[in-house]
Amino acid sequence: MASLDRCCIHTITTKPWALPEAVEKYAAAGVKGISVWQNATEGIGPRRSGELIRAAGLEIVSYVRGGFFPHTSSAGRAQAIDHNKKLLEEAAALGAPMIVLVCGASPDQSLDISRNQIREGIQAILPLAEKLNVKLAIEPLHPMYAADRSAINTLAQANDMAEFFKSDYVGVAVDVYHLWWDSELEKEIARCGANGNLFAYHVCDWKVNTIDLLNDRGLMGEGCIDLKKIRSWVEAAGFKGFCEVEIFSNTHWAKDQDIFLKEVTEAFIQHV
Repeated sequence: MASLDRCCIHTITTKPWALPEAVEKYAAAGVKGISVWQNATEGIGPRRSGELIRAAGLEIVSYVRGGFFPHTSSAGRAQAIDHNKKLLEEAAALGAPMIVLVCGASPDQSLDISRNQIREGIQAILPLAEKLNVKLAIEPLHPMYAADRSAINTLAQANDMAEFFKSDYVGVAVDVYHLWWDSELEKEIARCGANGNLFAYHVCDWKVNTIDLLNDRGLMGEGCIDLKKIRSWVEAAGFKGFCEVEIFSNTHWAKDQDIFLKEVTEAFIQHV
């Protein structure tokens, strides 16, 4: 029987709610995990936020989001590295076992240069990640974001990057929104599973008539992604973690969030 035992919700999914309200409502709905976006801890602080979450009986799955390493200037790259180190400290204070990396890109330089800078950026923060016991999950983004949000656009590229480091602290996050279209997806999921690099699995849906490439993600079942098939690949690869609901949607944010949360949990049980 389907359940919410492996359901995690990103705080950005119910963006109108402040963290205390989200924590209370998620727990009451039977959700077991939460992934915390940095903005959700503002005014509370990561340490107090972690205490609040654990007191409600929720498991902290990840802290979102680091990365954005590429810049045309050395000063910009150094600033990004410093920012990611700060995020690692916050993740440790929160009690999050992992940071999701949206790796970044610059339209003013080639993708190859950006990818090299991503590798250098991860290399620069890895010693601190290992010291703090916080993993780094490289999340490939859909190619529509290649110009300015991420030069890592396929799971094969993310696997190549993760394998370069040969570290238990560097792996990948598989987000169906970004990867559902890839004909190599099953093979690459098996690859990162075999290497122990499959750290996270994110779900939502791709609406056929998407009107905003960033903020019009679908609720599971609203679009064309075969979520059960992809979950079967992830589980066949040995993944036993949470299925993380991550929905950016102006349409859903405009709703009564209590109604939307009920829709999320029902869709999770039915479609994930």
